[in-house]
Amino acid sequence: MGRYKFFIADNQDITRIGIRQVIMNTVEDAVVVDVRSRFELINALKEEPEGIVVIDITTFDIGSQNDLLNLSVKFDSAAWIMFSEELSEPLIRRLSVEGNFSMVLKDATVNEIQLAISYAAKGDRYLCHQITNILLTPSLSSGLDEKLTKSEVDILKLIAAGKSVKEIAYERNSSIHTITTHKKNIFRKLGVNTVYEATKWALKSGLVDLVEYYI
Repeated sequence: MGRYKFFIADNQDITRIGIRQVIMNTVEDAVVVDVRSRFELINALKEEPEGIVVIDITTFDIGSQNDLLNLSVKFDSAAWIMFSEELSEPLIRRLSVEGNFSMVLKDATVNEIQLAISYAAKGDRYLCHQITNILLTPSLSSGLDEKLTKSEVDILKLIAAGKSVKEIAYERNSSIHTITTHKKNIFRKLGVNTVYEATKWALKSGLVDLVEYYI
């Protein structure tokens, strides 16, 4: 392989160290640069518009998935590797139609991470097997819509946002008893027992944007 410039857009120290080493072991003569903010990333891509960006949208200063997509349009010669702990299904499906986005989860094997890097260096995209499996299965959001009423969906969003039953009751001008009943029905329909499990459902179904959840 020739000389390639990689930009690591991830605010986790251990990830930057680890992915740098994997890149150096995968791509001969690779130049690897850490970027700490959206401003630094934009300036880096202005200098090297064909750079390869390894980015964790959940930790990096990117704003939202729309900001990310706008950047990918502005720097359409760059290659992007989404490298996160977890990506929401709507984001995965949205990026799957973008030819310059590879996607690999952080718990993927080293081999899959290396494949994503080498594919990007060759101008191709790579999807790890977990991402591929999501794309090959029916959308979770449609199944969720069938299970829950509109009120239950709205309340689930508030639960996932960290709101207490009392706060939700006040916000919706309802009684605590009513919200508690809705919460029990939501948990029963989804087959979950805790707020954490319900929140994972909301994230995976796209009811809550993963970036907003981490903020």
